[in-house]
Amino acid sequence: MMMGLLAFESNQGLWNSGYYSQLFGIGGVMVTVAILWLSTGYFGGIGAPFSPYFWPYLGQLPKKKERKRPVRVYMDGCFDLMHYGHANALRQAKLLGDQLVVGVVSDEEIVANKGPPVLSMEERLTLVSGLKWVDEVIPNAPYEITEEFMNTLFNKYNIDYIIHGDDPCLLPDGTDAYALAKKVGRYKQIKRTEGVSSTDIVGRILLTFKQKEAGSMETTTDANQNTGATCDKVKSQLSNFLPTSRRIMQFSNGQAPSPGARVVYIDGAFDLFHAGHVEILRSARQLGDFLLVGVHDDQAIRDRRGYRPIMHLHERTLSVLACRYVDEVIIGAPWEVSRDMITTFNISLVVHGTVTEGSSVVGIDPYAVPKSMGIFQTITSTKPITTVSVATRIIDNHEAYKKRNLKKKASEDRYYTQKKFVSGD
Repeated sequence: MMMGLLAFESNQGLWNSGYYSQLFGIGGVMVTVAILWLSTGYFGGIGAPFSPYFWPYLGQLPKKKERKRPVRVYMDGCFDLMHYGHANALRQAKLLGDQLVVGVVSDEEIVANKGPPVLSMEERLTLVSGLKWVDEVIPNAPYEITEEFMNTLFNKYNIDYIIHGDDPCLLPDGTDAYALAKKVGRYKQIKRTEGVSSTDIVGRILLTFKQKEAGSMETTTDANQNTGATCDKVKSQLSNFLPTSRRIMQFSNGQAPSPGARVVYIDGAFDLFHAGHVEILRSARQLGDFLLVGVHDDQAIRDRRGYRPIMHLHERTLSVLACRYVDEVIIGAPWEVSRDMITTFNISLVVHGTVTEGSSVVGIDPYAVPKSMGIFQTITSTKPITTVSVATRIIDNHEAYKKRNLKKKASEDRYYTQKKFVSGD
């Protein structure tokens, strides 16, 4: 037997012989049995580690991938008079994790810490849930991150980090609402969106509208026609937002409709973006595969409604783009829907809601062309909310909101006086 093995090792002519095949078969079985016995105790229950000769090759074996738990982040807010600043804050928060949970502060907590809210809890929940970056919503969240609520976030909702902007959030006693989260090392900060706040919007409304009349709002004199102190006050309430192409790209889906997609078109001012807007956009999206939204420019709105919008074109565009039901926006869309526009965007259906702001221009039907083509449809507005009705709530409680604004304006002035550059947005 030994001579045969020596012959096998020295004589390559035996490589393909039947003798080699027999040896290979017998030897292969013996080697396999030996490895199993030494490494796993397969026979007899006595195990031993692999020979060091095999260790370098263990890294080449396929490893079972461990499924990591998604990082869940939490951000809260009042989200009263929802605007693109809120949307951008939540967009930034989502970038810090995989799932974004949003707490909407209760009406009672807002009254105690800031003053009366303009929008109801139901309306604020609709607005927050309608944002494309939000995965889950917690209603009636506390204004302060207490130890009890923080433990609820960590244990019940599996929150990894609590997020807030770089602007201070102080309780009535002057303490930091997020002090505990910072203390335990579970706090992360994002950059505040400049140029807008709910306080700023309330100021714009109070200055722009002076009284409510039979379903319409009468505006104050145009800022360009004012002089002296009045002109300075009007200018102080104009938007300080500086629009950039990068911000629009951050909000945009960046996708075109797929071939053969049913494109639905709806247009409007979408001023003071509210729950009624979210619901009509949801209904419109359900009628097709791709929702295209036309946002009218400031001058077109003023020419037809008799008053300028509270939010300017780029602010309104961002609010619409942030909505999860919107796929694309036409910025400064024409008032009348033309045949050329329908062809250009391959529009299959043009829709309009039953609740509208109204127009001071009579005799002009902006939807005459799609109606003649048989592609126009009126859809029911599920919420009877308009920009004017939201503004009226503030005007009817003028003194309460004026007091609230004075309180908030002082803290905002301090923020802008002391603010420093914060990277990232």
